[in-house]
Amino acid sequence: MSEYPTIKDIQEAKKRISPYIHHTPILRCEKMESRFGCEIYFKPETLQVTGAFKLRGALNKALSLPEDVRKRGLIATSSGNHAQGLAYAAKMLGVPAIIVIPADAPKLKIENTRALGAEVVLYAGNTAERWKLVYKMAEENGYVPVHAFEDPMVMAGQGTIGIEILEDLKDVDTVIVPMGGGGLISGISTAIKETNPNVRVIGAEPAMTPKYYTSRLKGKYTALPDAYTVADGLRLSVPGKNPYPIIEKYVDEIITVSDDNIKEAMRMIARDAKLIAEPASAICIGVLLEGKLKVREGEKVCSVLSGGNWDLEELAEIYSEKK
Repeated sequence: MSEYPTIKDIQEAKKRISPYIHHTPILRCEKMESRFGCEIYFKPETLQVTGAFKLRGALNKALSLPEDVRKRGLIATSSGNHAQGLAYAAKMLGVPAIIVIPADAPKLKIENTRALGAEVVLYAGNTAERWKLVYKMAEENGYVPVHAFEDPMVMAGQGTIGIEILEDLKDVDTVIVPMGGGGLISGISTAIKETNPNVRVIGAEPAMTPKYYTSRLKGKYTALPDAYTVADGLRLSVPGKNPYPIIEKYVDEIITVSDDNIKEAMRMIARDAKLIAEPASAICIGVLLEGKLKVREGEKVCSVLSGGNWDLEELAEIYSEKK
């Protein structure tokens, strides 16, 4: 397999992981439609086995490894959702999982990862520093690193979401996808564009960490300084090396979203769709709140709700805020 997944890779991933995951539904939210002037649909990966899409990619990678290789143990770094996905996959297959998690990650994500049997290493360094630690530990102990967005098998697993959207909402016009490292949108955009290039794919990126937006603006791969955004799963300030060319090829538009609109989107999703969406997930509705995306009446717009794993206390604080 090359560094970039093809539609064939994604179709094979779907066959591989389907027995173990939820084929999440497409849900329409008519309450939001008068506000935005189009038909609103959700692909709620919040309802996935681990509460987030990351299980798909982690499981596809783990299942693709020879048994003697994966028995050595799987290792990764993650702010929480990839950690839980990989921990679940490892537990299902009866192999060790070692996860390096940011020290300031939501407590719920840390607790859930431990509850799945993974060894958790809390580390205060940035993403690059955490990956250096991962590769050092992998070399010393023989673990298999499973990168959350650079690994093509992980991207292919995430791309199965795109196949499901096209199966369940055949006349979809636009799909909005959160952008962190880029593994999710690179997989989904490949699945969609290599099946139906007429479907528009929109990337949603925090205004505080707009690495892909800035890269496209400058016409070259561009890393940014680390910055804070409420969307903890999208805080990466450096584009993924492998996702970057896929995103440039297949993603029609990248729209940045303020933290205020991310939080307002969380409140709207809870109130109108009765779904819990963490900030990194709610950013898709944040795109519509920004008013930068042109939509027409009757257009079918599907937002990928990537995950719902967040501390209840922090959710309550955001839900009670007034815009």
